[in-house]
Amino acid sequence: MTDEVRLVDGPAATKPVKIKPWLPYWAVFREDMRQTVRSWVYRTWVFVSVLTAIGYMHYRVAEFRGAGIVKHASDLLSDLLRWCVLGSVTLIIVLTAGCISAERGTLADSVLSRGISRYQYFLGKWHARLVIVLGTFLAMGLVVVVASVFLLHGDVQWIGSFFALLAVACILAIVISCGVSMSAVFSNSLLGIAVVWILVYGAGFVLWLLPLHYPPQFHVLSSLPYILRGEYHFAVLGRLVVWSATVSCGLAIFGLAYFSRRDV
Repeated sequence: MTDEVRLVDGPAATKPVKIKPWLPYWAVFREDMRQTVRSWVYRTWVFVSVLTAIGYMHYRVAEFRGAGIVKHASDLLSDLLRWCVLGSVTLIIVLTAGCISAERGTLADSVLSRGISRYQYFLGKWHARLVIVLGTFLAMGLVVVVASVFLLHGDVQWIGSFFALLAVACILAIVISCGVSMSAVFSNSLLGIAVVWILVYGAGFVLWLLPLHYPPQFHVLSSLPYILRGEYHFAVLGRLVVWSATVSCGLAIFGLAYFSRRDV
């Protein structure tokens, strides 16, 4: 009887709670993607990019058909990708360089009071901006490639188009990483945007001035017509991907190290 009473009165065996350390990161990632899609900067970037692509293709196709000129799709598509990148970089900088600094007022509550570490917060923001910006660019680029193939003289290879979009995405990944990192460094969003803008366009101008004997990954925008036609080298594209990943991760490590030590 005593044993039965002890069995009844004793505490019930509880199953240990399994802690999932990635849940705070996933919460930040998902929330930032939702906020990014709803932001006016993102919608403006998509609207301007789509409008520019439609207007440019309509104008060039009508011009060449009216003059009886055969225009290769690789030339038009490379020009469109080049100018879309150069024109949309400013909006991408605005979209990324304020993702952390704009939340300075509520950062202490978001990071310190809810069990979210600064590492998880930064990585969630960085990965969310990479996914949403690069995913949107690749989707729009695929539509433009398909349209150019049907509207113009089709000298574009599908595998070449994929590698061309991948090459441009590598450049955008560096811009995104630089924007998120500077957003973690500077408390003022306008200051961070100005610094990133100067760094990105300054680096682009320096690379543009480099002679042709420098590594070809530094001349990727001028090589887009050849890549689209399938005239590419896997080694060069591989070095471009490695170079982009190295620079992006280096910028992210710098921003994360600074962000983990500063006051919020």
